[in-house]
Amino acid sequence: MARRCELTGIGPMTGNNVSHAKNRTKRRFLPNLCNVTLHSDRLGQGFKFKVSASTLRTVDHIGGLDAFLAKADDAKLSTNALKVKRKLAKAS
Repeated sequence: MARRCELTGIGPMTGNNVSHAKNRTKRRFLPNLCNVTLHSDRLGQGFKFKVSASTLRTVDHIGGLDAFLAKADDAKLSTNALKVKRKLAKAS
């Protein structure tokens, strides 16, 4: 599976390892992904997502999965997250 956050689209970044002698070699910075179950208050059920740790803090800060998906851009969401967003729209 892709190393990409399902809610924000955060993926691997590239950069350099820099030695003491300033030799540069390419490297990848992978996101800190966690497999979590986020609970929807409106639907009354949990949904499994693969999200980054920073996204978990953001979801908590905004006020839960329902509020986060209401504000989220559809282009950054995965197909699984888009299905949940459509279910939430039908429920309200």
